[in-house]
Amino acid sequence: MTSSESGLSETSPYAFARHTETLVPKLLAVQILRGLAALSVAALHAQADAAVLAASRGEAWVPSVDLPWGAGVDVFFVISGFIMVHASSALFGQPRVRGLFLSRRLARIVPLYWAVTTLYLAVALVAPGLLNSEVLEPWPILASYLFIPFERPDGTVQPLYTLGWTLNYEMFFYGLFAIAIAWPYRRAIFILSAALLVLVAAGSAFRLPLPFAFWTAPILLEFAFGLGLAHLRLRGLALGRAAQALLAVAGLAMLTLDLTRPDGFLLAPRALAWGIPATLLVAAASLGRGEPAPKNRAIRLGVAVGDASYALYLLHPFAIRGIRALVGATGLGAVLGPAAFIVLSLAGAILVALAAHWLFERPATGWMRRRLVSLGAA
Repeated sequence: MTSSESGLSETSPYAFARHTETLVPKLLAVQILRGLAALSVAALHAQADAAVLAASRGEAWVPSVDLPWGAGVDVFFVISGFIMVHASSALFGQPRVRGLFLSRRLARIVPLYWAVTTLYLAVALVAPGLLNSEVLEPWPILASYLFIPFERPDGTVQPLYTLGWTLNYEMFFYGLFAIAIAWPYRRAIFILSAALLVLVAAGSAFRLPLPFAFWTAPILLEFAFGLGLAHLRLRGLALGRAAQALLAVAGLAMLTLDLTRPDGFLLAPRALAWGIPATLLVAAASLGRGEPAPKNRAIRLGVAVGDASYALYLLHPFAIRGIRALVGATGLGAVLGPAAFIVLSLAGAILVALAAHWLFERPATGWMRRRLVSLGAA
């Protein structure tokens, strides 16, 4: 379809955006790190199911605490701050760019998340025993679809599909970014970073009600960390392999210390205890002078998992719980050890994510983006 056939002129911001998308290179190391971050979260849940499987055999098995596996989310947040600047660097200060940016992000986030939330509702109605929580009331369900934080009956602030709590932060950050992107780059980054700092300060100084308490949590600082890394890259900072390796080792070492643990030698809030090492890992992946060889099979697999990391993050509980049910029903649970179950679960989760990414996520994202762009150009 040509621009005239779609109703878009070649000088429109939408045509300009399509052009700039082809100019922004995919950072392979960052994509691989995204895949590893999603796998880290999946490993956390796979270990919990492995413990349940071991308990069904009358055995005790304790999940590993060598790493804070949930810190994969913090890596995601830092990457998100980085990628928003990296992918949108040519859009700052352009006309009508706010709607364009939001349409991109909605098309990227909404289809799969709404589909997964709907699937969760369906499972809750048909086989509630497979889930850890009951179906909620109409307003929480609606709020889940609209990315509005609310308090559940157990006191947690999570949507119907609990993994969606991260998307509530992501969408709030995208809203702030959409406001800032209409200004020139330097002013936009300064205002956006300052806004994140002010919000966190306000949340620390005042006892705010929901959803404002959620939208002013210290974890928002991790998006600011990513903004800073992107700014350094745009200013030309490029690290050698030795410096990259040192940053990666330092990040992993800090994570193994896990300064969120009360029994540790130092107690720090999550935004620092996990956010700083996450920033070091993202810096190691994003600030290098070169990229991994794309022809290497391991690199191609890592990039493929990174491309499907959003699907892996959202769908891995279904895959893990399904494999656990299958293992229990077939009697494999009697012979399959926790380590083997974890490997099997993660492999299954990756396959499910790759299939969902290619068969649903990419087509749905493309379809929704075209619809939103057409509405914006009308």
